[in-house]
Amino acid sequence: MVTVGMNYAVIPGKEAVFEAAFARVLDALGKAEGHVESHLYRRVGEAPEYLIVSRWDDEGAFERFIASEAFRKVASWGREHILSRRPTHTTWREA
Repeated sequence: MVTVGMNYAVIPGKEAVFEAAFARVLDALGKAEGHVESHLYRRVGEAPEYLIVSRWDDEGAFERFIASEAFRKVASWGREHILSRRPTHTTWREA
């Protein structure tokens, strides 16, 4: 089992658009092989920053999802229209 933390800084004023896009991504995640669960968290009182915590059966399942055409389209759209800087990801592996 692996847990992936995906950190996103959003352009101020684009929070609702980001959250709506996440709802669509969550639907796709639900269909991804090896996906266990994902949750979206928003930082309070600062510039709009979000954390998506996503659990997967294994790291390969996550890597296959982020290599998918659907994910690439969403990531490209986000970079061009929603994000204020490049996202960062951290992976935690369970023993």
